Amino acid sequence: MNLAAISTLSGGSILASSLNTVFVLIQSEQILLLAWLVYFALHSALASLSVKRWLAAWRPNLLPAYRIAFNLLASLGLAPILWLLYGRPGPMLWAWTGAWATLADGLALGALGGFFYSLRDYDLSEFLGMRQWLNRTRSVQDQEHFHLSVLHRYVRHPWYFFSLVIIWTRDMNAAMLVSVLLMTAYFFIGSKLEERKLIVYHGERYRRYMQKVAGLVPLPWKTLSKTEALALVSDDPDSLLHC
Repeated sequence: MNLAAISTLSGGSILASSLNTVFVLIQSEQILLLAWLVYFALHSALASLSVKRWLAAWRPNLLPAYRIAFNLLASLGLAPILWLLYGRPGPMLWAWTGAWATLADGLALGALGGFFYSLRDYDLSEFLGMRQWLNRTRSVQDQEHFHLSVLHRYVRHPWYFFSLVIIWTRDMNAAMLVSVLLMTAYFFIGSKLEERKLIVYHGERYRRYMQKVAGLVPLPWKTLSKTEALALVSDDPDSLLHC
């Protein structure tokens, strides 16, 4: 066999190996993609008012445990996704180094600190479902009243914003990038679905809040002063307009 034939064979073998690697990678990402889509669809369906109303009509005695079950299923549902994400990471696409790594980690730590700071403004007992269970609450709607924390004066969904900062400041392999893109899309879509419920709960007051404050990323020209926030919470539109 001459050198040209050997060269052709080697090139063909390398090409076949590369194509096989690409195929395996795409297949792995497709599985991860499907897993995320199924998770998001189930999460949105179970969080919807229509499912809760159906359960209230069918088995109202199960409603006190609904929030606990929802959180448990949401947590367990992440297990296979995390296995795919970390078990089959795929090729590294980019990694922060030097000053950029320091900046990325600093932003992530700041976002994590913001998340823990925000916990004081949430009714964690209701969020986790413990209050509904202990009080045997059978209401379809959430029981927490409309209120605006300091962070909510700057962005309507602080937890989504902090999550976006954290996930986009990580090193990116193929699986991570697919996951981050999907999570970003779901935060946007999920916030819209969540706000449909909040409008049902709080009506025109929440519509006015949406007009005043940015949704996922804070914008300097869309914020509320402390006076405006107090006026909105007290449901006094005249005060809001004259602040």
